[in-house]
Amino acid sequence: MGIGKLLNMKFLFDLFPVVLFFIFYKIYDIYVATAVLMASTYIQIILLYLFKKKIEKMIIFTAIVITVFGGMTLFFQSNVFIMWKPSIIYWVFGLVILVANKFYNKNLIQISLGSQVELKKEYWQNLSWSTALFFIFLGFLNIYIAQNFSEDTWVNFKLFGMTALLFLYIISITIYIAKVNKS
Repeated sequence: MGIGKLLNMKFLFDLFPVVLFFIFYKIYDIYVATAVLMASTYIQIILLYLFKKKIEKMIIFTAIVITVFGGMTLFFQSNVFIMWKPSIIYWVFGLVILVANKFYNKNLIQISLGSQVELKKEYWQNLSWSTALFFIFLGFLNIYIAQNFSEDTWVNFKLFGMTALLFLYIISITIYIAKVNKS
């Protein structure tokens, strides 16, 4: 499979740094895995620029958060910072969706999916609110797992649990869209 096809498989491409983090954690430790996460995120950005000539703001934001929290993890030799990183990202995503909707009258979910799906405004609102709340929930769930379970459990949850929850959410909104389009 060529890199161009991999880039078109966005979800898998977005998982690239997380999968490498998981692999290097299992082989070495949280600190090596964090350094690999940071490096692979920048490799991801370089590949996007080389093949797509466009880098999404979300990936740039994620890279900044990874750099800050990963850097603090390495500098202070404390896993707390890297464990908080997913929560910060999810909370910001959720808040951005809510703020854009409430104060700027922009439905980011509709902007993102509107070219592929046609829905009434009320259904877009439902998707916007549910997506924002889902991201905020993921942030709290991540913190709960990080603070109440072992580092190894958290790493497993980060890759498998979060990915499964995201897939389930995508399936649920797909079912919702199909249901409301019939009415």
